[in-house]
Amino acid sequence: MKLLFLGDVVGRAGRAAITQRLPTLRAEWSLDFVVVNGENATGGMGISPDHARAILSAGADCLTLGDHAFDQKDMMQFIEQEPRILRPLNYAKAAPGKGARLFEAKGGRKVLVAQALGQVFMKRAFDDPFSAVDAVLRAHPLGGLAQATIVDMHCEATSEKMAMGHWCDGRASLVVGTHTHIPTADAQILSAGTGYQSDAGMCGDYNSVIGMDRAEPMRRFITGMGKERLTPANGEATLSGTYVETDDKTGLATRIRMIRVGGRLEAAAP
Repeated sequence: MKLLFLGDVVGRAGRAAITQRLPTLRAEWSLDFVVVNGENATGGMGISPDHARAILSAGADCLTLGDHAFDQKDMMQFIEQEPRILRPLNYAKAAPGKGARLFEAKGGRKVLVAQALGQVFMKRAFDDPFSAVDAVLRAHPLGGLAQATIVDMHCEATSEKMAMGHWCDGRASLVVGTHTHIPTADAQILSAGTGYQSDAGMCGDYNSVIGMDRAEPMRRFITGMGKERLTPANGEATLSGTYVETDDKTGLATRIRMIRVGGRLEAAAP
């Protein structure tokens, strides 16, 4: 299968890049399944139902969220109505929605998508992500119930993301990090066949501070004081993510590429 994962969508610029470019990419690259992390799509904090609908309509098969999953309060109800949106497995026991689900791709093939929140350097203490992901992978073995498996590890520390990659090696098609908005240059296939990248980057304006207009973050770093709320930068956005091809029998990765489309980080197609 041909799988595409796109990193955190940030604000209007990120949404526009998705809606304008993803339909064409889906057709030109003959993509079988697309996952988009949308947790910063609405004003940089969470995602609204309307913006979620727009990204899904543009060609995403699944939206993952993150620690800002419910910053837009309407998502508390909408996620129960829209099975294509996932919140983290270990967000909170009482949280609405699900953290993993089997989806149907082309030809009736099944794709498992799961997301977990890391614990290192995060503002809240979340439950153990490793045991949460392990339970899901055991219930949906790769090459059996799932022809492909994508794990979104949403956290600050690259070490924690890499540990999750090795924890899932041989049991997932792709483990990819999100949350830090900066793409890493370590796309690789691990020893047991799982595709891995520490961070997919963001779908947003890179002439910014991780997607936000530069003025306020710089003020806070330089003076130690905040004056205004953070707002997303609205220049031309780059779509950033990870492209993986999998073996039809095993579900393991056979090819992996970083993806950069448009904006300041344009790169070659897969």
